[in-house]
Amino acid sequence: MSSRGRLVLLTAAGTAYALLLRRWILTWGATEGEARGRLPGDELLEDADGVATRAVTIHAPASAVWPWLAQMGPSPRGGAYTYDWIENLMGLNMHSVDRVLPEHQHPRVGDTIGYGSNVMRLERVEPEHVLSWRARNGNWVWTFVLDERDGTTRLISRNRFRLPRVIDRIAMVPMEPGSLVMEHRMLRGIKKRAERLVELAAA
Repeated sequence: MSSRGRLVLLTAAGTAYALLLRRWILTWGATEGEARGRLPGDELLEDADGVATRAVTIHAPASAVWPWLAQMGPSPRGGAYTYDWIENLMGLNMHSVDRVLPEHQHPRVGDTIGYGSNVMRLERVEPEHVLSWRARNGNWVWTFVLDERDGTTRLISRNRFRLPRVIDRIAMVPMEPGSLVMEHRMLRGIKKRAERLVELAAA
């Protein structure tokens, strides 16, 4: 294929992705209001170049969901409830657990955890409602919001990015679908664990 042909093919693929897939990838599981609305933690990075908002409904109260968020992080913390083997290929030392770790149930503003080269600092903690992490360089904010209604909880995950260089914007294109694969597994993993926690309590 000629260089011109490859350019046309890449342009067509990029256009199709932008028009047909990108919004679904960036807002999987979220309602229109959740995806477009302002959430707690947005104030930590107002001028974001990229935003992903994903969500899942959990048939459990926020009190059964919060412990899994509170203890997230690399070993000896509870992992990220996604594909550990993929994360550990990147040296993240993630080992997802199926039990609540009492020693990691009291996150505080100022706590830090490492995600590879990213050091994340807790910036907002409202137990059973909001947990916000911000990267040391300020270019990434990751917030979890719990919205409980009648014993059912919406778990909303919002990632906000600043992409200061052209290379950062280019690298984000393959990162977007990859992040959905990982975050889908994570949200479903938290859902399973929280609902199981309620079942065990009722047994």
